[in-house]
Amino acid sequence: MSGILTIDREKLVTQAKQVQSGIATIAVVKNNAYNFGLELAVRAFLEAGITAFATTSLKEAEAIRKITEESMVFLLNPTYEFEFVKSLNLSMTLPSLDYYNKYYEELNGINVHIEYAGLFNRSGFESFSEVQEVLNHQMTLDEHERFNIEGAWCHFGYADEFDGVYETERQNWLDFIGHFKKLDIEPEYIHSQNTASFSRDGLLEGHTHTRLGIGLYGSKPYSGLNNDLFMQPFDLHSTVVQIRDMDEDMPMGYGGSFVADRKTKVAVVDIGYGDGVLRKRAEFDCLINGRRYPIVTLMMSHMLVEVDEDVSINDKVYIYHPEMRLDEYTFKGVGANSEQLATLNYNTLTKEIIHDS
Repeated sequence: MSGILTIDREKLVTQAKQVQSGIATIAVVKNNAYNFGLELAVRAFLEAGITAFATTSLKEAEAIRKITEESMVFLLNPTYEFEFVKSLNLSMTLPSLDYYNKYYEELNGINVHIEYAGLFNRSGFESFSEVQEVLNHQMTLDEHERFNIEGAWCHFGYADEFDGVYETERQNWLDFIGHFKKLDIEPEYIHSQNTASFSRDGLLEGHTHTRLGIGLYGSKPYSGLNNDLFMQPFDLHSTVVQIRDMDEDMPMGYGGSFVADRKTKVAVVDIGYGDGVLRKRAEFDCLINGRRYPIVTLMMSHMLVEVDEDVSINDKVYIYHPEMRLDEYTFKGVGANSEQLATLNYNTLTKEIIHDS
């Protein structure tokens, strides 16, 4: 059967409610809602009281709009499908002065969120003087030719690090949005804070919303946070399909990737890197019958686990579990929370949704 990804919808709703801490939130649902499933996540987050969503994909924005007509749906990436944006009443990023100068005519009537590059520097305005150029030009246009400044935003790239760079990044952004207040411009949405920033600082001064991603899905952005604040609403498991008795020096797997150093038992598990398990994840352990056992090698469709007499064929083998959290392996260097989720292969895995805990 290969692996089974089980998502507890009630826990997903509960986690979304508690991570917001009563603060207005824009839910990041890009890349199929971190691979949870876009419709599942949007409907769960609506139930949790969230009424604004962000994605990088125009296709996903369209899907969100079909689910909710009233919510603010924000495109994090610049787009050139301006009439499509208008037809769906989407909001979009304004990523640079050059972009504005080229497309200002097409932007009329669109809700834009002015992006600040900051230290993340992926896109955005370099300084407020560039924004001022845009504002000055807008005032030369007739009112029906202008866009609507609905928001201002940036991305914190260092909020989960503790070397002092985040403090600089944060202050640069606060200085940037301070210029809006001086000009008596009050965007409806001022948002910069990912889960790491919000966990550290609460809602920053001058902000209207958080913009949360991984925390909504139950993973901690950095170590040291209380597990109870981040309820993991999913698990990933497969089953033992065979148990092999191995003699000392017996090889197993591609190129003898595992060689027994003594007589032992190895469970063959029906999941592999073809299903999206990262090779780095396979350097650690898995959970069988409430105990941890070492993974000894990973193949495309199978995983080998060194076990003992307490493990039998058809036993469940957990890769991720509330007692074996995804973020545990993030902090061990397997990969970012989002990376571990994004690799999951829905073409080979089975996804099961639990509707009542």
